[in-house]
Amino acid sequence: MAELPARVLFGAAYYHEYTPAYDPELRPDEQLKTDLDLMAAANFTVIRVGESVWSTWEPENGRFDLDWLQPVLDGAHERGISVIIGTPTYAVPPWLARQYPEITGEYATGQRLGWGARQEVDFTHPAFRFHAERIIRKMVARYADHPAVIGWQVDNEPGLHLFHNQGIFQRFVDHLRDKYGDIETLNREWGLVYWSHRLSTWADLWTPDGNVQPQYDVAWREFQARQVTEFIGWQADIVREYVRPEQFVTTCISYTRQGVEDDELSARLDIASGNPYYDMQDGLLLPDPTPDDHQQIWKTTGVWSMYQTADWMFSSRQEPFLVTETNAQCIGTPWDNRPAYDGQWRQAAWAHVARGARMIEYWQWQTLRFGAETYWGGVLPHSGQPGRAYAELARLGAEFEAAGPLVAGLEPDADITMVYSTPSKWLMQKHPPLATADGDPDPAAYHRIFDPFYRGAFEAGRQVRIVHARQLHDPRGEGEGMAPEEAARCHPVLVAAGLYIAADATLDWLVAYADAGGHLVLGPRTGYADHEARARHEAAPGRLAEAAGVTYEEFSNLARDLSVHPVAGSPLQLPQEATATRWADGLTVTDAEALAAYDHPHFGRWPAITTRRHGDGRVTYVGTVPGRALARALATWLAPSARHGWRDLPESVTATTGTSTDGRRVHVVHNWSWEPARVSAPMALTDALNGTSVPAGTALDLGAWDVRVLVS
Repeated sequence: MAELPARVLFGAAYYHEYTPAYDPELRPDEQLKTDLDLMAAANFTVIRVGESVWSTWEPENGRFDLDWLQPVLDGAHERGISVIIGTPTYAVPPWLARQYPEITGEYATGQRLGWGARQEVDFTHPAFRFHAERIIRKMVARYADHPAVIGWQVDNEPGLHLFHNQGIFQRFVDHLRDKYGDIETLNREWGLVYWSHRLSTWADLWTPDGNVQPQYDVAWREFQARQVTEFIGWQADIVREYVRPEQFVTTCISYTRQGVEDDELSARLDIASGNPYYDMQDGLLLPDPTPDDHQQIWKTTGVWSMYQTADWMFSSRQEPFLVTETNAQCIGTPWDNRPAYDGQWRQAAWAHVARGARMIEYWQWQTLRFGAETYWGGVLPHSGQPGRAYAELARLGAEFEAAGPLVAGLEPDADITMVYSTPSKWLMQKHPPLATADGDPDPAAYHRIFDPFYRGAFEAGRQVRIVHARQLHDPRGEGEGMAPEEAARCHPVLVAAGLYIAADATLDWLVAYADAGGHLVLGPRTGYADHEARARHEAAPGRLAEAAGVTYEEFSNLARDLSVHPVAGSPLQLPQEATATRWADGLTVTDAEALAAYDHPHFGRWPAITTRRHGDGRVTYVGTVPGRALARALATWLAPSARHGWRDLPESVTATTGTSTDGRRVHVVHNWSWEPARVSAPMALTDALNGTSVPAGTALDLGAWDVRVLVS
């Protein structure tokens, strides 16, 4: 695999090709020199180029202009700035759309996407593939040997649309035929006797845009994600024919794209990369004012959610990752302008590095003066003159330079591990168990179940590792997985909440994990359905029931939050404000200890939380979506002491720890507030940025929106 530089890469996406359109009086060569000199002065070490301008690389069908990028690469190399080149396949040139209208994507059968945005193309179509392969080979062959180039980004934020083109649908039918063998097997596995959907021939299968059958929906979503994975892998394989061994191949993932299965996609690449955008200003305030029902979509709100996205990026390969895009100034729409407070750029960057980021790259260098993203702020404003954002990032660049290899590729600590299930998320987007406040189905239901457990751990000062279900155990036999004994050692607390779709073998693995000494925590909907999203015949939670010591036949949505109290003798300490939200499983104890109960004349007959020893470990069942206070208390009980070792932290302060590649321990301490804070060093430390010693017990002062980086 390619080796990255032994320091955190730091830079921005750079589009010198836009310069002539900005101002006819500008000389592009002078502007390039000015830009690169400013980058070097700010300790930029990397830029990303080329991924958005297929029509510049190939102005007309078969006529190529490949030399325009040479001065950018040469100038970057002269200043010690590395370059990542992107293939432009996500932004189709108008001549290709005009000459081959059949490549247009369809968002419903026969209903085409309009042109004028991006990613409107059926990327599986042979005509598109021919031209995409041609431009990839031309540009990669031209620049693969340039000494500035350290990596390649294929495409950009794939998986925006689910395409319903006839060719894709027919390949889906072929996929089903290959998977199930014959039509009667499909009828049986999907339960198509229901509503007279039983097929007599493969030609009877209806198109997906009208479908409401959950088994079909899960298969369709999985197939769509595999098309994206295949497309990105196809590009990566072409690029690898040309590049030097030390160059990496990646793509930048927007993690909420509907066509992305990030663990499988990243397996086709050399390193995982993602684009974490987040609300600045009071969106990074602690204590966190974000409402519990706030929906996190392509950008996050709240410090906990920014950390969750970083942990999600690490989970893709269970390895350090690249941040290929993130906030430079305002992000998104012209009506939502909230650039960072002083210090917040440093805070966000160091938070990502603490959770394993090996690169921090901003989108983009200069704010666009035209196009759909005119008010998506760059490092430089519309004027092109360095301002507050540039000054803040220059300070950050100096810190990364001072820290050197110490903080590149940290292995982040984890007190609690959470199991992520993309298939369960897909199913719940269309068939959610939860409703919105106005009674409509809630497409964010999976994260409404998953997120409170994560947020509770974060607010309790515990660090979380996210692991995809298939990374623990892949019932298809396509992944390596982990032995239950190894998982119990590496992940002593494993939370599986919302794991609705799970094969028998996966549930058996979870039981074996607890038997081997792990603490398995089950949440709502876990183990309820099998690998085809069919409700299980056994009393819930199915094959987990015996190990958990509970069963349930009845469950209910909650119209309002319910108070929860500990039962007599419970080791789980709960504050008075502890609540259950959204959901309640009617747990019947068969061989378990009740820890907490609902304060309600009806739901009070069932425990809210139970626990049971199983083998050398334990199984705890949480029958509700915990409110913030309950989730914090639960995390504190599951992991009584945080691995980072910092104690009595103010509410606005977080401590994050990880292990450097040389074995040293790195501590990143934040103050997410306007109010200064003081903390006590739990051990002898050294300031990683200035080398000063910090004896154990030393009072460390943190200013407003401040961060300290320390090493033990």
